[in-house]
Amino acid sequence: MDTTKKFDGYADDYTVGRPGYAAELIECMYGIYGMAKESVIADIGSGTGKFAKHLMDKGSTVYCVEPNDDMRRVAEEELGGYAGFCSVNGGAENTTLDDNSVDFITTAQAFHWFDVQKFHNECKRILKPDGKVFLIWNVRDMDEALNKELYQIYRKFCPDFKGFSGGIEKDDQRIRDFFDDKYEYVAFDNPLYLDRERFIARSLSGSYSLKDGDKDYTKYINAIEVTFDRYVNKGIVSIANRSVAYIGSV
Repeated sequence: MDTTKKFDGYADDYTVGRPGYAAELIECMYGIYGMAKESVIADIGSGTGKFAKHLMDKGSTVYCVEPNDDMRRVAEEELGGYAGFCSVNGGAENTTLDDNSVDFITTAQAFHWFDVQKFHNECKRILKPDGKVFLIWNVRDMDEALNKELYQIYRKFCPDFKGFSGGIEKDDQRIRDFFDDKYEYVAFDNPLYLDRERFIARSLSGSYSLKDGDKDYTKYINAIEVTFDRYVNKGIVSIANRSVAYIGSV
């Protein structure tokens, strides 16, 4: 299956359920790693623009490169008011951007979908000299009981579930290969606080998630709701989570 089609029909749940990223991560990127208001950034696999919004809030120009029509449509609706927003119909291996045209490349919750070598080559082509790449994820704390319980639900009901963050692990071999073992790692707490609607939407936004009409969809939703009810406190469930980034040159 064409992986660019895996998020067809997920954009609305993605918008409601997916979290933003830790403010400390954004401050680190701008305060330590050289991003600035004047920076031109390619956010590749940008989806509905969850991460790109943080960069545009800083005043940067961002090429939001996204191959999925549904995701790109929502990004255009959500972010069209930003002067620095540029919507691009392209992919990780063929962004359509010009040679040496961007100062930085970011990709959030997406690298695990890419052909590592082809993405590496594309980054090298479009980056200006001394440009950096940021591979970014929101990562669940798997020591937490709630995350363990959700993991088992997805594993039981969702045949495409390979683990959170697409099954990518800390210092994953794909990351090491991409950076030729030369990279830095930063991590910042980013706990999620979700009401019932967003809690369910977060589960439904996963590319692995069952959709309405799929076999066992009702049982799947029921299991998610039972979990919410088990951990809810004053209408909100807290999920232990961190925003992490791997940073290096290509």
